[in-house]
Amino acid sequence: MLTTAHDCLNKLEDTDLVIFDCRFALDQPDKGRQEYQRGHIPDAIYADLNQDLSAPVVKGVTGRHPLPDSETWQATLEHWGVKPDSKVIAYDDAGGAYAARLWWMLKWVGHHDVAVMDGGWNAWLEAGYPVTDDIPETTTSHYPVKTDNTMIVTASDLLNQLDTPNLIMLDARGEQRFRGEVEPIDPVAGHIPGAACHPFTNNLDSGGRFKSAEELRQGLRSSLPKAINSSGEQTKIVCYCGSGVTACNNILAATLAGMPMPLLYAGSWSDWITDSNRPIALGDD
Repeated sequence: MLTTAHDCLNKLEDTDLVIFDCRFALDQPDKGRQEYQRGHIPDAIYADLNQDLSAPVVKGVTGRHPLPDSETWQATLEHWGVKPDSKVIAYDDAGGAYAARLWWMLKWVGHHDVAVMDGGWNAWLEAGYPVTDDIPETTTSHYPVKTDNTMIVTASDLLNQLDTPNLIMLDARGEQRFRGEVEPIDPVAGHIPGAACHPFTNNLDSGGRFKSAEELRQGLRSSLPKAINSSGEQTKIVCYCGSGVTACNNILAATLAGMPMPLLYAGSWSDWITDSNRPIALGDD
């Protein structure tokens, strides 16, 4: 689930290795690609959050980063040359905020060997490892895709279970956005009623690397006392954020902590608010 820059360096010559550069900036959608073009890990392919890891937005119907359908995702993987037995490493420069989305999307189709580079691009540069601006050529592969939709929930699923005691929702946005004090991106502020706030940045140390498994467990336990203390099997932990991206970082953190893999509300807050009949909460409620 996690790998290091050093391990990635040692695998650069592996013919079954596929590296993805997932750098992105929500407020500057072209920034990640431009930085990739200036320099990246040798043979890394650029995975664009908007173009590759999301379906087109339908205004007023979807969230900001809806998941692509299985046929489109299959075509993307095949265009990149990913095979079911490929070793995949994803990195970004934001503590895994975007690389974890690619990690989750590969888990969604049952891909086994996929990891996020701990520390990402910054760790690679700090180690003085090679950088190139060469854009790799890809060879089309065959990847039979079958998405596991038991890993996701919809707004309707949540709405029908909001008062269910064993439903635990984890919001990966910052506390001010969660409380509705600020909302720099979406037109409505607040959070889904009953959700707990666990900013994805809580999963990282001061150097932008993931905390230890024990620290992750403690952090999640403090955010989700009901989830930790209730009878595991029936507890459903659902992760969401603004648009289903940084929520994947919380899913990765929970998995690293040894917890059952949480579900993803892929549409997240930006999808939830497309229907004004859905309830919202402000403050810490």
